[in-house]
Amino acid sequence: MNLGILFSGGKDSYLAMEMAAESNEITCLLTINSSNQDSWMFHTPAIEWTKLQSKSLGIPQIIYNTKGIQDEELEDLFELIKNAKNKFSIEGIVTGALASTYQSTRIQKICNDLGLWCFNPLWQMPQETLLEKLLENNVESIITGVAAEPFDDSWLGRAINSECVNDLMKLKSSYRINPAGEGGEIESFVINAPLFSKKIEISQSRKHYSNYSGRLEIMEASLI
Repeated sequence: MNLGILFSGGKDSYLAMEMAAESNEITCLLTINSSNQDSWMFHTPAIEWTKLQSKSLGIPQIIYNTKGIQDEELEDLFELIKNAKNKFSIEGIVTGALASTYQSTRIQKICNDLGLWCFNPLWQMPQETLLEKLLENNVESIITGVAAEPFDDSWLGRAINSECVNDLMKLKSSYRINPAGEGGEIESFVINAPLFSKKIEISQSRKHYSNYSGRLEIMEASLI
């Protein structure tokens, strides 16, 4: 099937795309750029740099801006998916939804209204398994956002490698966090992966951090 993917540039949306691409054609990336950093629906850190991921993947991207107002952002998502259906003749939408019924039910309704299949390849996958798959599949990603105790600013920009995964698993036991960040504890950005033709190199960035909450602002990056 020809599918579009709701693409945030993070580890979950990339992994979902890779899994869907095993037996389907990914024809476009659909990205919501929300001006609300606390959006209920959408990942926001480093979202503007998904354009480099699109180039590396060789997959066209549609970016739709939203103010991130709770109900209005769903209308914006509807318009984005409708535009993708008209432009690329997609038959379904792939999401990186893992456990959020808030997100999944709303995306499913939009797909139903537009006559599209909604495919959630990560749905109900144990978070430990998701992290293991990232390592097994050589998906290189970094942490671009944190929002929970005990994450300090040293986590911003940190590579999600085996050492990082081990630390996240320890925090799961001691702080009861979701190790893959399903509760919003961490956000990520993929810099290299099997479907990429070139790696993203971040040459300049800045950390914004206060009270266990922060984000990494990517200021300069390029494909190498």
